[in-house]
Amino acid sequence: MVRNRFEEALDKLNNDLDVMGDLVTVAIEKSLTSLKNCDTDLAKQVIKGDHEVNEMEKSIERHCITLLLRQQPVASDLRLISTALKMITDLERIGDQAADIAEITLSYCETSRKENSFETTSKMAEETIRMVKTALKAFRDGDLALADEVIAADDRVDAYFDSIRDQVIQGMQDDIDEPESLVDVLMIAKYLERIGDHAENVAEWVVFSITGKHESIDDLHLHV
Repeated sequence: MVRNRFEEALDKLNNDLDVMGDLVTVAIEKSLTSLKNCDTDLAKQVIKGDHEVNEMEKSIERHCITLLLRQQPVASDLRLISTALKMITDLERIGDQAADIAEITLSYCETSRKENSFETTSKMAEETIRMVKTALKAFRDGDLALADEVIAADDRVDAYFDSIRDQVIQGMQDDIDEPESLVDVLMIAKYLERIGDHAENVAEWVVFSITGKHESIDDLHLHV
């Protein structure tokens, strides 16, 4: 009976993580759509919605701590709960960065009208969204192969950032009329790079939840 209640609590944890994952994924997609279409109302919606992501993080954190204090989880359960605690931090930051992109949209669309947008930014955005979705699916399905896909994809996101940075530098050297919009493009790329980093973190914690191994704790010889 006690174990059954614990299983129900774990199911709730997984469901809550799904909800939070969906919230941040939608936030990224909306922030990038608002940028593409210069939809400032949609951008404001993303900024306002970040509060809901923050509240989800607090709720899941409380739930995890309650599970740790009131139950006696076995090793695999402990890894799952530990992974959840790490994941919500990365998901919350992804939500923050989606809101940051939306903030930039408000000024960017007033000044540049997108003349200085780069095709590479759209490709980078698609890659980062795919990383987040795949990382969350890897967690739901307990799929190591999907987690490895996400980890490998981070190199492509980094390459996109390097390309965008080089284009921005070249644009500055060409003495264009709207240098501020180029800075905005670079900042958007930086936020996308960070989203990719957080998706990679989630994937690495998925690997930990399944195998009990993670580079950051392997170095300390701490295995759960």
